[in-house]
Amino acid sequence: MPPVGTQPGPYDIDAIMTLALARDELKFGLPGHPGGRPIVWQVDAVPVPYEHALAVMVARAAAVADGSAPEFAWLLEHPPLYTAGTGARDQTPTDARFPVHRVGRGGQLTYHGPGQRILYPVVDLKRRAPDVRRYVATLEEVIIRTLASFNVRGERRADRVGVWVRRPDKGSGHEDKIAAIGIRVARWVTMHGLALNVDPDLAHFAGIVPCGVSDPRFGVTSLVDLGRPVTLPDVDAVLRREFEAMFGTTAAPRDIETASFA
Repeated sequence: MPPVGTQPGPYDIDAIMTLALARDELKFGLPGHPGGRPIVWQVDAVPVPYEHALAVMVARAAAVADGSAPEFAWLLEHPPLYTAGTGARDQTPTDARFPVHRVGRGGQLTYHGPGQRILYPVVDLKRRAPDVRRYVATLEEVIIRTLASFNVRGERRADRVGVWVRRPDKGSGHEDKIAAIGIRVARWVTMHGLALNVDPDLAHFAGIVPCGVSDPRFGVTSLVDLGRPVTLPDVDAVLRREFEAMFGTTAAPRDIETASFA
């Protein structure tokens, strides 16, 4: 990992986590409130255009790095779209219905859409722990603990980033991805984050090879697909609890960026 004082950028998440698991160095949890302030916790009730979300993240990350704004955790949905991380290179979705946003996070192609809970944490790793592997592992742990509350066993894989669920009902060795992670870190402040499939249209994933995993034994699933009739508010309550266990107390938004997207 880069030493404190450098400016890390988008990461090859698969390489980071493979290295961490191979060395049995996986750690998680980044408690503490820089400046004594809780993390602002905002939930948007309607899908947020990707361009707006990205602009808010960039502005908030700069303010967090400067110490002029508290850390931020934003829960939202996007309209149907694809994002291409730095690992996607010239990959293009086969489904032309939805726009493609090429962004500065690590990772490859992924899908976002209604029914998928997105969590964008903007937190200061330099003042918590300047360890990107630990941060990614912590996001995975938040997902795994959240899934456990709905009686779903999410697991890490040394050769595949994100959180996976075993599907013996689909055949021997079959596993489905239920959550993706892609991050960027600038001045040790995080952007982008995780996407947990609650009840998205899984057919929309067919336009890409999700996160570059093309093995036919590996697919995509959601909580509802697994027979858990949960809603986004159900998941949000558990996500907040588990996020606080890993990162510390959150608080309702005050003077932060809000808008109506209806």
